[in-house]
Amino acid sequence: MKDKILKVFKENTMLIVLVLVVLFFNVMTSGTMLQPSQFNALITQNAYVYVLATGMLMCMLTGGNIDLSCGSFVCFVGVIGAKVMVDRGASTPVGILVMLLIGVVYGCLLGFVIAYINIPPWIATLAGFLALRGWGVALMHGASNISPLPKAFCGLFTGKMNDLFGGPRIGGVQYNMTSIVIGIVASVIVVLLLVRGRMIKLKKGYEADSIVAVIVKCVLIDFVIMLFAYKFSLAGGVPYALIWVAVIVLIYSFITSKTDIGRYFYTIGGNAEATRLSGIDTKKIMFLAYLNMAVLTVISAFLTMSRFSAANSTAGTNYEMDAISACVVGGVSAYGGSGTVFGMIVGATLIGVINLGMSLMGIDANWQKVVKGVVLLGAVVFEILNNRKNATR
Repeated sequence: MKDKILKVFKENTMLIVLVLVVLFFNVMTSGTMLQPSQFNALITQNAYVYVLATGMLMCMLTGGNIDLSCGSFVCFVGVIGAKVMVDRGASTPVGILVMLLIGVVYGCLLGFVIAYINIPPWIATLAGFLALRGWGVALMHGASNISPLPKAFCGLFTGKMNDLFGGPRIGGVQYNMTSIVIGIVASVIVVLLLVRGRMIKLKKGYEADSIVAVIVKCVLIDFVIMLFAYKFSLAGGVPYALIWVAVIVLIYSFITSKTDIGRYFYTIGGNAEATRLSGIDTKKIMFLAYLNMAVLTVISAFLTMSRFSAANSTAGTNYEMDAISACVVGGVSAYGGSGTVFGMIVGATLIGVINLGMSLMGIDANWQKVVKGVVLLGAVVFEILNNRKNATR
């Protein structure tokens, strides 16, 4: 029994840390941390982290590879999109298509030089880190920003869902029932998926969690979902940014856990040579990893631009570091071959909570970087010590 409890704590270390950090900041901010407005701020201010970290996860799975250029690419593609929509007066669909096309072209170029010319990823993306921001700022011709972006564009990525069910007004507070309904539906889906997953494992003779463990997981996950749903209901509705994040996270969770190509990313990170000898085109997988990263970076640019209704020269600053930190803190191996979308979500949320909590406390931005650096180093040290312990058993 003791071993099972220790195993649960070990597998959910960062999730437990996240809960403790939230409680710590809630105490230090006299309850402000758990206000509905802060739940909304956590998502809207950190939506880019979830999206970029999803792409970074796929890169890191291939052997600990990273993309240092994604933050600069957010700036560059944002400037191009703003020029098309603001300066040229193009429609929102045209602007979005132009930005996506640039993302595909850049992703193909980056993937090609890494996968087929064998340039180390950190060198290829470092070149993009330096060149793309400089190019983007140069295209602005000394302007600090390009604005305002079309309302139709911003409306796709910012704002909140309208209440479709006419929520009640109780004690002077307007409740958004659409948020509650979405939370209930999501909670039911989680229960069905967890129960179904256990049944499939048992049917195939695999090791599965006990029914008690499944119930505990259902209760904890559904509690978090309904907590967010309730807070969003009080804050005016579910942010559109959360919908974008949820769709992307669900898609990549399915890809990494249910498809052959998703498993190839893991096998390459585990042993690239053995994977190649087994007949899998490892160069193609590496190419796809960076093409995928570029496309998700464009989506992050959409979210960033819409939030400020402008493209500016500082957009994307340190985004690559936040994405890498979210993955590493969330349990994605710095050496490749292991990590999950769920773990990445926990890591991204922890980074977001740290940013938000310290901002509410009025802590200087430089000290925020210090704390995030310590958290990142601690996560890597934990992974190394954990791997050594497993190797000695």
